[in-house]
Amino acid sequence: MLKRLTIWMLIFAVFAANFSLVFVYVGFKFNQQYIAANLCINRFKPSLHCNGKCYFMRKIKQAEDNEKKQAAKDGSSRLEMSFIQQPFIISFSEPVIIDTLSAGFPVFDYHYTSRYLSSIFKPPKSAA
Repeated sequence: MLKRLTIWMLIFAVFAANFSLVFVYVGFKFNQQYIAANLCINRFKPSLHCNGKCYFMRKIKQAEDNEKKQAAKDGSSRLEMSFIQQPFIISFSEPVIIDTLSAGFPVFDYHYTSRYLSSIFKPPKSAA
């Protein structure tokens, strides 16, 4: 249960960071009557039919400014690091040619003896 709650909280946090303007709009729509009656700059001028839109526009501008400040802050806090390495050179020694005739390899003597006695072993004759 705790894992699911944590997952949903993280998903909400990711979406909240990306859709802040949507949350401002939804908050405005839910509280539009209260905003028009108490927070609107033009609340004493009902002939303008503002209905809190001036407050909404101010909040949208404030959210956009916060996003710009956050983007500038993220860009300035990055540290660029370059890695420079000297090239690694592989050197091989020159091959040595061995003269096979003068190497003096020993001659292999093949001494095979068989104890097969043809006088004792007689294979069976085929019937066909």
